[in-house]
Amino acid sequence: MVDVNEYIRAATRENTRKSYRAAIEHYEDAWGGFLPATADSIASYLAHYAPTLAISTLKQRLAALAAWHNEQGFPDPTKAPHVKKVLKGIGELHPFREKQAKPLQIEQLQAIDGWITEHLSQTDTRSVNSLKLLRDRALILLGFWRAFRGDELTRIRVENVSVIPGVGMEIFIPRSKTDRLSHGRTYRAPALQLLCPVTAFTDWMSAAQLTKGPAFPAINQWGHSAEQAIHPASVIAIIKAYCHQVDLPNADEFSSHSLRRGFATWATANSWDTKTLMEYVGWKDVQSAMRYIEGADPFSQQRIQQALPQAITQAKQDSDLPKDTALEISLCLEPYSKHSHGTGKARSLIERHCLLPRAMEKLDAEGTRYRITISSDDCDALDEALDELLHHMHQIASDNQCMLEATIRDPHIDRVWD
Repeated sequence: MVDVNEYIRAATRENTRKSYRAAIEHYEDAWGGFLPATADSIASYLAHYAPTLAISTLKQRLAALAAWHNEQGFPDPTKAPHVKKVLKGIGELHPFREKQAKPLQIEQLQAIDGWITEHLSQTDTRSVNSLKLLRDRALILLGFWRAFRGDELTRIRVENVSVIPGVGMEIFIPRSKTDRLSHGRTYRAPALQLLCPVTAFTDWMSAAQLTKGPAFPAINQWGHSAEQAIHPASVIAIIKAYCHQVDLPNADEFSSHSLRRGFATWATANSWDTKTLMEYVGWKDVQSAMRYIEGADPFSQQRIQQALPQAITQAKQDSDLPKDTALEISLCLEPYSKHSHGTGKARSLIERHCLLPRAMEKLDAEGTRYRITISSDDCDALDEALDELLHHMHQIASDNQCMLEATIRDPHIDRVWD
């Protein structure tokens, strides 16, 4: 019989638990820190890794350390004012630009599929290598045409897939990264004349003789499929390996997100409108879609010259006026432990003290997405205001025994604060 602790554990995202464990291990083992920690040791830890780790990673490490201290009943050293100042200084001296995977273009997908097909024709159909080639071909083609993330591919189970040869396939995924409430979603993929995900998946199932379990399991040296799916990191390694095999330029810049970005780029080039693309992929807001779409160059000479007179006139009119910036906020609150029941209170306090004064508008019923408006004179003032806002929200969450994942995004320029 499943006990209460198992249900509590299931309610907390596995990725959050893993990342927090890894952060604590990094603090203790890699840096040599002691727990419980002091504010001075936390500040020194941040300063030590400031040149090599992104500011978002350092904030995640702080959240993990705060969670550990709260769970163990110790004062939280991450709240100390000088820890906050050190973190702010790191952001000033070590600005970090968000990296994006290169989109896998349709011609590059064809090159990879051609390489796999050629090597399948030269390989014993009963060999381990043949099984891996068939699995990888199905994974890459399905990942591209359904714009799946790596973690979504690893969540597909054989018993949740139905195939109609020559027509298409349906895939039910019970839970994904963005499906916080585990409603699940059914995806459909059509059969195609070229680069067909349905044929590739059917060929793989036939060779592996799988009837249940993960659709993309690890395969050992004897050709036996594991009971567990391959890790999302293995999806990245698989894609990079084939990009190297076909000599794609900058092959190490491709990842599992390259499938998603590649499909979005292909769909946009083939006149899919944003609404249709969002419905197909499952994006709930435009800002998520725009991260993946390779659009026309907004800085082309023609565009700039056409807009220049208007831009100059507008700049003269608005130069002395504060700028209102509409921003979108994503929040995820989780309790530190089974004894913590403060998520509802924390969300209410965040809304009342942090969001309502900034013209809060709820974007969903669950209270995870909001729109706010902030007035600022320039970019530096906006950065400072958002830094204060994020700190205030994290402090409220910590005071109520909660972990907070917060992201603020400007959808117009796709800039992110977290």
